[in-house]
Amino acid sequence: MKILCVSDHVDPRVYASNVRERFPDVNLIIAAGDLPMEYLGFLASSFNIPVLFVFGNHNTSEMHRFRRNPIAPSSNELAVDHLQHQFGSTHLHRRVIRTKRLLIAGLGGSLRYNQGENQFTDLQMYIEIWRMVPKLIWNRLVHGRFVDILVTHAPPLGVHDKPDRCHTGFKAFLWFMRRFRPRYLLHGHIHLYDMNAERISQVDETTVINVYSHYLLEIEESQ
Repeated sequence: MKILCVSDHVDPRVYASNVRERFPDVNLIIAAGDLPMEYLGFLASSFNIPVLFVFGNHNTSEMHRFRRNPIAPSSNELAVDHLQHQFGSTHLHRRVIRTKRLLIAGLGGSLRYNQGENQFTDLQMYIEIWRMVPKLIWNRLVHGRFVDILVTHAPPLGVHDKPDRCHTGFKAFLWFMRRFRPRYLLHGHIHLYDMNAERISQVDETTVINVYSHYLLEIEESQ
């Protein structure tokens, strides 16, 4: 299957009337933060397929619109249609869902560097992860694996990150990859002004991809 991944930059090659012709056969859209919700709404209406996203540390004005549905199924295997969404898009933060036969989790935000919204210390991010552990264990019991894709805004510590505090990655994500072994970690936050800059890295069993602007990921569907 093909996944169109976007982050941080409204790409005119994507925000275009012929986007479906430019990216045919896309089955899923994943957004890794710092994008206007209108952009995600455009993608949702253009493709008429699931759009999953996390918020970054900018463009957070619509965060208040996204709240957990108080009437949710009791099973830990949540379907996308059962999650509250706006702009045709589903907020992934601290959720673990199954769609297109893929198990996908999300953790938005950046490392805390001032008093801005959607920033976390590393300890706080560990706590966010721990809140997802019951669903991850459920996946392991039912599907034989914890998760296929982790969607984050910030990168893992030491992987594609930068030395300044704002763009330093999370150590917690390194632990997540070691413990839950996602096939992919898709992140944004680190702008690629040089398109020859490193975009893909391998960390143990996980392929880490910076999806800044846009990236087309082809992946085999799981069972």
